[in-house]
Amino acid sequence: MRALTYQGKRDVRVETVPDPRIQDATDIIVRITSSGICGSDLHLCEVLGPYLDPGDILGHEPMGIVEEVGREVTGVVPGDRVVIPFNVSCGHCYMCGQGLHSQCETTQVRERGMGASLFGFTKLYGQVPGGQAEYLRVPFGNDLPIKVPDGPPDDRFVFLSDVLPTAWQAVEYADIPPGGSVTVLGLGPIGAMAARIALHRGADLVIGVDLVPERLDRVSGYGATCLDLRRYGKNLGAAVRD
Repeated sequence: MRALTYQGKRDVRVETVPDPRIQDATDIIVRITSSGICGSDLHLCEVLGPYLDPGDILGHEPMGIVEEVGREVTGVVPGDRVVIPFNVSCGHCYMCGQGLHSQCETTQVRERGMGASLFGFTKLYGQVPGGQAEYLRVPFGNDLPIKVPDGPPDDRFVFLSDVLPTAWQAVEYADIPPGGSVTVLGLGPIGAMAARIALHRGADLVIGVDLVPERLDRVSGYGATCLDLRRYGKNLGAAVRD
């Protein structure tokens, strides 16, 4: 298959690599139809490079069609359309039971002092092959994949892999009171989604700050009050207060 691989600092290439295969009874193989590119992937090209090997497959925001299942998989069948969360979690350990899937005890990378493994994200997180590829081996096939319906385009669902849950958790951490306000600094995919979620959850005022006109226009369309940092600069605090 073809896959996006790390080859060195600021050097990623699409290469031919071996197809993934079923290794455990609960594995599934997914034919990837869409895969997002995360801002955190930039770290792989710079500071996290020492924790990658040439040929490592990148990507952790995929979705696609189930092609093959292990003998103990009952949760999905070939042909099902699924989104794959970025963190590799078993769904049954104590931490998963507490809703802390990023600290899954089954896939924790203890020798590195880190949490759960992640798809396509260095030795620090398990060195699991990622989803910017034609096919992906997904463990915990009964619990990890998110089944979605046929019909709507991929961009209706692919944000379930990372963008939406990450933004939702950011709003949760902000603990905005009913009718309260929040400022979102940076309106890329996560910031834009966080602004939208904050409005959905009842924030009275959401202020978005960015430099890019297209981002400001998009988030303004959600109902947020947007400020162009190029205009306000050092007076941003006063602009927010006003």
